[in-house]
Amino acid sequence: MLTQIKGLHHVTSMAADAQENNSFFTKTLGLRRVKKTVNFDAPDVYHLYYGDEVGNAGSVMTYFPFANMGKGGRGAGEVSETVFSVPNGTLGFWQERLSKEGVKELGAYSLFGEDRLRFAGPDGDGFALAEVDGDSRVPFAGPVGISEGIHGFRGVTMRLRDEGATGELLKFMGYQPVDKQGDFIRYAVPGGNGADYIDLEVLPGASRAMQGAGSVHHVAFAVEDRAAQLEVRKALLDTGYQVTPVIDRDYFWAIYFRTPGGVLFEIATNEPGFNRDEDTAHLGEALKLPTRYQQYRSQIEAQLPPIQD
Repeated sequence: MLTQIKGLHHVTSMAADAQENNSFFTKTLGLRRVKKTVNFDAPDVYHLYYGDEVGNAGSVMTYFPFANMGKGGRGAGEVSETVFSVPNGTLGFWQERLSKEGVKELGAYSLFGEDRLRFAGPDGDGFALAEVDGDSRVPFAGPVGISEGIHGFRGVTMRLRDEGATGELLKFMGYQPVDKQGDFIRYAVPGGNGADYIDLEVLPGASRAMQGAGSVHHVAFAVEDRAAQLEVRKALLDTGYQVTPVIDRDYFWAIYFRTPGGVLFEIATNEPGFNRDEDTAHLGEALKLPTRYQQYRSQIEAQLPPIQD
């Protein structure tokens, strides 16, 4: 069993409109845009990162906004819901705020003893806010006050046809089953960063998900540094998983592999962080390009749609 993984690092999804996406996360949800860069494989597409003050691991939601992308189809083999942690007693505030903003699919529910508020993102993305008592992570002091703001992730829900192989993988990764409620099985990593939970929703008859706008592209797990990442990579390879080489993503190093249930996992380092090329006061303001694209800056800037902050 691995011990290097310390909860979620980030969740990456796809969107159809960069401006709409930016406004939703920075204004409606009150997160900070901590980086504005481009997709490493498609530099005519933004890669936008939203999180807490400095983009700590476990707080960062990221997006590839492909212009006019068709919406994804919900089903098995995907992350169906991304859950944020908010202070205890704030769901009434959020219900009122999101309702005034015209956010769709608002609905209160409870899971594993947590009061939650479900809602949809601009592309039908599945989100929820969970009231968590004692989360010490500090929300970003932006449009939403610290007393009501989002601490970071609570976890994600993966919808699967079968729990067995994915459950075994999570246990190998250091997660342990801690609760069960109906179709849901909860896994937790001990000593995590606050974004500690993976909930598996098992629906044997569910149709396969189709990726598109509003779909999660991958979910990333946090390790402290490159040495820990290499240990995880070797263990996964030894177990038979097909794992990519280490890829430099400028703000972290990444490896990727596909889970038995179809969800793409990433293992990402906490180092070097989002302030490697911008000071904390100005995170996310300028367009940052990977080194190999710097020479094409003028062409790339001409292709990217403007984003009004």
